[in-house]
Amino acid sequence: MAPTTLLDDLRVALGDNAVLTDPDLLRMHQRDEADLCAAGTPLVVTRPRTTEQVVAVVRAAARHGVPVVPQGARTGLAGAANAVDGAVVLSTVAMDEIREIDPVSRIAVVQPGVVNAALAGAVAKQGLWYPPDPGSWESSTIGGNVATNAGGMCCVKYGVTTEYVLGLEVVLASGEVLRTGRRTAKGVAGYDLTRLFVGSEGTLGVITEVTVALRPAPADSLTLVAVFPSTAAAGAAVAAIAARGLTPSLLELLDQTHLRAIEAYQPMGLRTDAQALLLAAADTGTRAADDLAGLAEVCEAAGADEVYAATDAVEAAALLQARRLAHPAMEKFAADAYPGGNGGLVIDDVAVPRGSLAALLDGVARIAAECEVPIGVVGHAGDGNMHPNIVVDRADPASVERGRRAFDEIMRLGLDLGGTCTGEHGVGLLKRDWLAREIGPVGVRVHQAIKSALDPAGLLNPGKVLRPVHRALTRAPARRVSR
Repeated sequence: MAPTTLLDDLRVALGDNAVLTDPDLLRMHQRDEADLCAAGTPLVVTRPRTTEQVVAVVRAAARHGVPVVPQGARTGLAGAANAVDGAVVLSTVAMDEIREIDPVSRIAVVQPGVVNAALAGAVAKQGLWYPPDPGSWESSTIGGNVATNAGGMCCVKYGVTTEYVLGLEVVLASGEVLRTGRRTAKGVAGYDLTRLFVGSEGTLGVITEVTVALRPAPADSLTLVAVFPSTAAAGAAVAAIAARGLTPSLLELLDQTHLRAIEAYQPMGLRTDAQALLLAAADTGTRAADDLAGLAEVCEAAGADEVYAATDAVEAAALLQARRLAHPAMEKFAADAYPGGNGGLVIDDVAVPRGSLAALLDGVARIAAECEVPIGVVGHAGDGNMHPNIVVDRADPASVERGRRAFDEIMRLGLDLGGTCTGEHGVGLLKRDWLAREIGPVGVRVHQAIKSALDPAGLLNPGKVLRPVHRALTRAPARRVSR
């Protein structure tokens, strides 16, 4: 009997329709949205629908010595979903079932391909709320959110994804199925394996089911905008808000570059003469008006030129939509900045203590001038997590090099200020060296030991988070696999 190929095995396990080899589809699945990160061409894209089919994909790939790269909606910004040459891409987008919503226990059980906004809409019908809301929430999936420990605009008050993941079902590199966590409100039995897999970016296992915690739907928010003469003044206002003990449900910063990009992308009357804008909201029921007044008072004391409160929910939603448009608006800004649409964005994701936010913003402006690259800053000011967007000309190696130098200088500044190399986008390919610097040699060894214990052949999402440490992570697939 002739030996089977990997593609033969996959077609038997999944059927022809879930095993994709069309070259155009392979190209579509090469990368996520991170610019200037390396990506290879996969051998095949698989679309399993069940945990059993994921097991079959992982085991077949292991038999043939072929890497497996898990992917969701590919909205990530650090290269964590980028394919490697000859890999099996394991796409979870077809695993999109909301299996349970329990309003008594306030939990939901979902497959990883469920889109964040779809879950939010489904639980809202029962008066519940799933707080994590990354900017890509209308397209990003829960599995991807968990894999990268995604954040969002409400993190300042409600926390990031890991705070809401109660349990997971994970297919390990061995093909075994691991269940972690619980459904109960409390539970401390054993090591916290759930948090180990949250943020592991597909390097330790493939997430096939997620149990998330829900909250009662909050009251409508009251929203204000504060306009500042400098980004540093806006940063100082953020520190003062924290020092006063105020807890906004949203506190976002946009610099002038972003305000102009958004207004050009979708005109809505934003103050493009402002150097910085703070968007704040309060949702504490009957106290919301008092909380908003406190926020306004702090902003005025910090030097805001203008403080404006939204008059109704429609206006508040429009302001929030302006913030959500920041990424596509900057993509268009970058494309328009250079001939032939060659403009690209290197998107940073540095987080610093709130008291250091003004120093970070001043430092980014200095780095932009020194490296001679446009940099726009936007982000979650309330928790010190900023996204400097570095604009480069992809067709000009000198521009790309200046952009990379600016990126590294911002990373160095963030760590020097007591911060972290990523607040919510993850490490992926983009920040492996900066993670190593942040956690130190002992931290790297512990990470490597965990990876080696769970994935000894190094076939799960190789090269992400940590640089490869042995040949299995760097070589091409062990054998040639026919198509």
